[in-house]
Amino acid sequence: MRLKNKVALITGAGSGIGLQTALRFAEEGAKVVAVDIQEVNGDVVVDMIRKKGGEAAFCQADVSKAKDCERMVAFAEETYGRLDILFNNAGIMHSQDDNAETTEEDVWDLTMDVNVKGVFLGCKYGIPALRRAGGGSIINTASFVAFLGAATAQLAYTTSKGAVLAMSRELAVIHARENIRVNALCPGPLRTDLLMKFLNTEAKKQRRLVHIPMGRFGEAREMADAALFLASDESSYMTGSEMLVDGGITAAYVTPE
Repeated sequence: MRLKNKVALITGAGSGIGLQTALRFAEEGAKVVAVDIQEVNGDVVVDMIRKKGGEAAFCQADVSKAKDCERMVAFAEETYGRLDILFNNAGIMHSQDDNAETTEEDVWDLTMDVNVKGVFLGCKYGIPALRRAGGGSIINTASFVAFLGAATAQLAYTTSKGAVLAMSRELAVIHARENIRVNALCPGPLRTDLLMKFLNTEAKKQRRLVHIPMGRFGEAREMADAALFLASDESSYMTGSEMLVDGGITAAYVTPE
């Protein structure tokens, strides 16, 4: 029970990394506030947690909107009395995101609104709640593409994740003396709907896999385990760090044959 008596708010909790993390945190004793833009998805994850004997509540929110982010944090405190863990995980990867010449401005703006502004707003309203609780852990989902250019063009997404990484470092330094830790979780390519819809041909999948030393896509559950470490007291001396969970892709010059 590594998160016993902790309250965790997870955005994008209805699918992928968010879903698996919500389940994992609940297994370890956390009271989970599952946030998602899709009410149906949020209700499903809450039901899954409750059926296993855990505590969870759903809050519908669009993280790109300030009022929604303010409301989701207020909901966590009203429902469970405090907020200890904030996992800014919600993100998008647009199917029409390509290079600087062909990516449309609306695709760029939407990606930045969700992936960057959403993290900023989560922190803007979440940090005062963590301060009221005496401190806590913020985990922001970045990506391995914050370190490497992608094998398949995705300019807005890659740029957004670089921004999340820089933001996480800055916030970590600002709030280090307040017992508020801020770290970035940087997944490698995952076998989630988000990426599989983007890598929509076998050729695109193989183009990505050839760069991964472990030779496979990661699983959302593996990211949930990493998030659990960052959320727990086991990472109490970590802040401003990037946790790469990427199958070795950022370490590779060439991959094994």
